[in-house]
Amino acid sequence: MPTRNDAAIWSGLFRISTDSGQTLQAQIRQAIVAAILDRQIAASMPLPSCRILAEKLGVARGTVVLAFQQLVDQGFLIARERRGHFVNPEVLTSPAKPSQRQSEGDTIDWKARRQVPATELQSPSNQVNWIKYSYPFVYGQFDPALFPTAEWRECNRMALAVLEIRNWAADMVDRDDPLLIEQIQARLLPRRGIFANPDEIIVTLGAQNALYMLATLLMTKGSKVAMEDPGYPDARSIFNLAGAETLPVRVDAEGIVADEVPSDAGFVFVTPSHHCPTMVPLSARRRQQLLADAAERNQIIIEDGYDSQLLDDAPQQALKSLDRSGRVIYVGSMSKTLAPGLRIGYIVAPSELIAELRALRRFMLRHPPANNQRAVALFLSLGHHEALVRRLSAAFGERRRRLIQAVNAFLPEWRATDSAGGASVWLEGPQGMDTGALAETAAARSVVIEPGKRFFARGDRHTQFMRLGISSIALQHIEPGIRELATAAGRRPAAA
Repeated sequence: MPTRNDAAIWSGLFRISTDSGQTLQAQIRQAIVAAILDRQIAASMPLPSCRILAEKLGVARGTVVLAFQQLVDQGFLIARERRGHFVNPEVLTSPAKPSQRQSEGDTIDWKARRQVPATELQSPSNQVNWIKYSYPFVYGQFDPALFPTAEWRECNRMALAVLEIRNWAADMVDRDDPLLIEQIQARLLPRRGIFANPDEIIVTLGAQNALYMLATLLMTKGSKVAMEDPGYPDARSIFNLAGAETLPVRVDAEGIVADEVPSDAGFVFVTPSHHCPTMVPLSARRRQQLLADAAERNQIIIEDGYDSQLLDDAPQQALKSLDRSGRVIYVGSMSKTLAPGLRIGYIVAPSELIAELRALRRFMLRHPPANNQRAVALFLSLGHHEALVRRLSAAFGERRRRLIQAVNAFLPEWRATDSAGGASVWLEGPQGMDTGALAETAAARSVVIEPGKRFFARGDRHTQFMRLGISSIALQHIEPGIRELATAAGRRPAAA
């Protein structure tokens, strides 16, 4: 955005011509209106003074004064005493019209030129403004009340010390912060029973980036990936982008039905710690069968440690910890504990594969921001993450129990999946229920829910499911939120 004193830029927005059939004042008004509607002038930025603009345009100051005054009368500008003229914020609430450059670019058919149909894949859940709602039953977001603000600030201050800056400010090319690798190796992985060498770990920009890198490196058109149904929708889309075919496999109370994994699948994608989205853990019997079948069929297993960092009532080791053949690739993330916006994840795999991933990542983004890596490493090394996990686990456990109680009381016709942990609850409603429509009705009552059909390969057949997250809603808001949801679902809540 231009500043008030960027005279050259401001004059570039105004194309005044004496050959035009319009008056100079009208041309100035048209130029300002176009710049406002094209979002080229921010509401917080004062326009240049009448004197400066008149000098740059070579017109009389009175011409600019009259143009500004008429734009104030029309509601495009507002005049603030001793500060100047500003864009009226109300004008910016209307949709922006295409700029001249965009209009010229419309002659190019970008969809015809693309090689992957990215915009036609499944859209993410619409939870952008969840924090504005009274009852945000959203998954994958953080609770500002539980975020370790003081500890995180401390680690960032430490990372900005002179000696620390020397450690992370240089281009690391394809390497990661050695302290972060050490902390992942010593603090995070042993919790899941995984013991790895430093050359078997690579840092990623979250779990999705990890899956994208694996799909780019290992999959191609014709690859087949067996995955849970319902399952992680973004993983399905990422594999499809790589040209792979995803083969849905049924899920029951023990997790993925191993007997139904197609033998011709080259890959198996699973979330065994907490299945996405039902949160049921994969049984020990199914784990052993998956590993045995993968060895026999020469399959690669991609294990997403979905919701695995929290402390569970019945914790299980990762599938990777049971692997003796090196065919399980483990993907982890700190999004559900520290913060999703931080985008810190990692892959644990044989060193040969990690070396290939490092070479690939170098061409994609070289490495995740090293200052963030160092801050997270310090956060882990000082024990802040351990304390945070204990605090989150206790809070989420209490919220989960309160949510189940409220559902049983006010939505008795809905069935919740029995789960020992995790940051969400999976619900199945009565036949004929459309949770997509319910989400719209609930939003009007300040309740945010996530319809479940996006998790299924054939979502149109499964409209009665929904996922309720507990990571972002305060304990005291859970019961009132479920009462509002019950009202939105057409059931009048009983008296408290």
